Amino acid sequence: MKYDFTSIMDRHGKDALAVDALGHGWAPAAPKEGFDAIPMWVADMNFPTVPTITEAIRERIEHPAFGYFDPRDEYFDSIIRWQSTRNGVVGLEPKHIGYENGVLGGVVSALNTFCSRGDNVLVLSPLYVGFRGALSNNGYRIVESRLVQDEAGVWRIDFEDVEQKIVQNRIHAAIFCSPHNPTGRVWERWEIERIMELYRKHDVYVVSDEIWSDIILDGHKHIPTQSVSEDARQRTVAMYAPSKTFNLAGLIGAYHIIYNDRIRDRVEKESSLGHYNSMNMLSMYALIGAYKDEGYEWVDELREVLSGNVDYACKYIAEHFKGVKVFHPEGTYMLFIDCAEWLEQHGKTLDELVAAGCDVGVTWQDGRVHGGTTHIRLNLALPLSRVKEAFDRLDRYVFNA
Repeated sequence: MKYDFTSIMDRHGKDALAVDALGHGWAPAAPKEGFDAIPMWVADMNFPTVPTITEAIRERIEHPAFGYFDPRDEYFDSIIRWQSTRNGVVGLEPKHIGYENGVLGGVVSALNTFCSRGDNVLVLSPLYVGFRGALSNNGYRIVESRLVQDEAGVWRIDFEDVEQKIVQNRIHAAIFCSPHNPTGRVWERWEIERIMELYRKHDVYVVSDEIWSDIILDGHKHIPTQSVSEDARQRTVAMYAPSKTFNLAGLIGAYHIIYNDRIRDRVEKESSLGHYNSMNMLSMYALIGAYKDEGYEWVDELREVLSGNVDYACKYIAEHFKGVKVFHPEGTYMLFIDCAEWLEQHGKTLDELVAAGCDVGVTWQDGRVHGGTTHIRLNLALPLSRVKEAFDRLDRYVFNA
């Protein structure tokens, strides 16, 4: 491969929540003596990012002034080219694109234009814990429509339940996560078309979180929610960011795509009210560096690496961890592991299982914060050698101890 996905980065002391926060606050426990930490909880990657990002930032900081600025035309042109090339988006113009400090902030700004505080908002669960906090903290009531697993273990939308929840709870706004976090589903076009038709039927406005849209595994394709119909294009606020794709969360910087002029004006006004939603100059250059030609190549190699890691992990679980089930994700680099049968067979609690993994340095995440009852969430965005080491430890010290 052209880019480095095998070196083990030492992130200690480099402002990495994934390793420096262990044993504090809401982070998993630190490992016991004799084991180093393998960071597999917080959803960032343990790979060095594409070099054009650091090159773009380095070139800019050689000029010793960082005053007030407007986004460069190159910023918008880079996004338009990326969305066209990666996702087949047509008709995207600079006016449709707006900066957001983060996806969650953008979600709240959009909801504030669709709803009144105290309104019900529909989400598909299991759901990303950030949605739960952002909605609750801003006075919204979360109404969950639970995804169901079919005979093959594939997570599916229960469309009848979605419609029932819309009607019963007088829903006027929904969050759609595509690809879905934490299950890893990459929705097929017909699924998006069907749920968006329900939202049209009942006049529900949609915030579509598509931050994972670049992390698509072998054999799957991301379909932008706004692309499935003209109505979907007009009733949807879509959120994107290079942060998940290129490991830039610490630089802050997302963007929305809104085609509806009225909605866009209201969302941008809402985002401006707190006087916080201002672009960081270096995050602008990071995006420009990410969306260069090398970034396209880098993401293609990343997807190949992650597909291999996911294949390895799912096969290992099936062959070695009796009573543990996992849906093979179609996107993202997270596993959502169901340990219900194993816990029952061994008379263990999920707390005990999570602690056993952390003790030996497999710092995974309790899935209950994402709506799983017997689940663990596991990050596979590491060099394959570290993934193999983690599963070897889980085999020897946890599941088959």
